[in-house]
Amino acid sequence: MEEIAQVPIGPTFNSPIGQSVGIGQLVSIIISNIMVLAGIVMVFLFVAGGIGIISGGSSDNPERASKGKQAVTFALVGFLIIFAAYWIIQVVEQITGVNILNPGF
Repeated sequence: MEEIAQVPIGPTFNSPIGQSVGIGQLVSIIISNIMVLAGIVMVFLFVAGGIGIISGGSSDNPERASKGKQAVTFALVGFLIIFAAYWIIQVVEQITGVNILNPGF
């Protein structure tokens, strides 16, 4: 009765848990997660910047409106950088044949 249920989820769900991960696979996992995190931060910056613009415009506070515009601008520039980085990685994957963002465990 030592083992109630053991299900090997690593091969089934393509999970690196319980498997040895090389430096290339580790970098691939980190890059993939950073791209997702950057997208989430971008959405929050767009929302916060939009709220800042709206509240700054309604209360005649140009400083608040300019901070909102700045947040939206930073979010847009960050999105363009992440978007360009993603497509550069895709081009490098196609040219070299190396799977960067999906290493396949």
